[in-house]
Amino acid sequence: MLMHPPRALYIHIPFCKHRCHYCDFNTYVLAGQPVDAYLDALEREMERTVLALPPERIDTVFVGGGTPTVLTPEQMARFLGAVRRWFPVAPDAEFSVEANPGTTGPELLAAMREGGVNRISFGVQAFDDALLQRIGRIHDTNDVYRSIELAREAGFNNLSIDLMFGLPGQTMELLADSVRRAVELDLPHYSLYGLKIEENTLFHVLYERNELPLPAEEEELQMYLFIMERLEAAGRRQYEISNFALPGCESRHNMTYWRNEPYYGIGAGAHGYARGVRHVNIKGVTPYIEAANERLPRLSEDPVTESEAMEDFMMVGLRMRDGVRDADFAAQFGGRSMDDVFGGVIGPLREAGLIERRPDGAGWRLTERGIPLGNEVFGAFVGVLEGN
Repeated sequence: MLMHPPRALYIHIPFCKHRCHYCDFNTYVLAGQPVDAYLDALEREMERTVLALPPERIDTVFVGGGTPTVLTPEQMARFLGAVRRWFPVAPDAEFSVEANPGTTGPELLAAMREGGVNRISFGVQAFDDALLQRIGRIHDTNDVYRSIELAREAGFNNLSIDLMFGLPGQTMELLADSVRRAVELDLPHYSLYGLKIEENTLFHVLYERNELPLPAEEEELQMYLFIMERLEAAGRRQYEISNFALPGCESRHNMTYWRNEPYYGIGAGAHGYARGVRHVNIKGVTPYIEAANERLPRLSEDPVTESEAMEDFMMVGLRMRDGVRDADFAAQFGGRSMDDVFGGVIGPLREAGLIERRPDGAGWRLTERGIPLGNEVFGAFVGVLEGN
């Protein structure tokens, strides 16, 4: 396992104007929340974190939520100042912030730009206003176009949008229109996600009542394959099963996760991974604030065994289209051979046509057939080394 200090930093802003019907993230409706006290607590956690595990340099920062762009320009400037005060963010670092269309006015964008942000990821999801309302989004299509235009005017060129498929009432025609409009924006990066029905969401309640008109499983697969084809045709290479980018515009922060590398996790409900230990922070806003003002606000800390880490390496690494490299596996696990450790799993997956040798022969990757069956491939590595 890699024992150097993390070079990636995730920070959680758990506030939203409205909870979407499918969302089970650790997020809270903004009205009445102690936002300034939360930002104070974030800085206290930053201070305690760097004292406990001093960073050497930070190459990627990702601010997620929630909706970080519900902060006021003044709050955003204060927050970004704290990040740079406590963490040595490299001059060429990728610094991303998640945004909701309609919550990114010129003043906020200026504060983000001044604070060092150089990449924005917009949660667009669809380009049909009725569908956006159906899934509980607060923005409309006009907000999308306006937000992209304002971001570009503010000097942001590294922009990404999320699209969703498999939504209730979504047809191939609606999806095709959304993809067409997304491609016309000519952005360097696109992410796509299939709807998952999670417990403790409105959609789960409707699903249990049989009141959620979802596309059939085969139609959902065709939606995924359609988006893949159109984005690839538009010159956006699929570098991970859910992500497409122009060369050089891949999400460096997410690559940290997929390479099973360490990262700091700051904020309510945030996850982190460093020196062989995964942690989860306290989730509630007020309990987090109270804890962070006294100590590191941990909910749990779990040591990761070498066997678990090797399984994780394969499961997350095979998400990347370039797959997993023998050299990277050996570097993380004391020179051990990927084929020796996982030969009993790799062989059957190869015979089934789900994985293949990388073109350089130095590792493994998903085949074209294996991409839509990725979860089957990843699941094959779960618990296979238990007891070893």
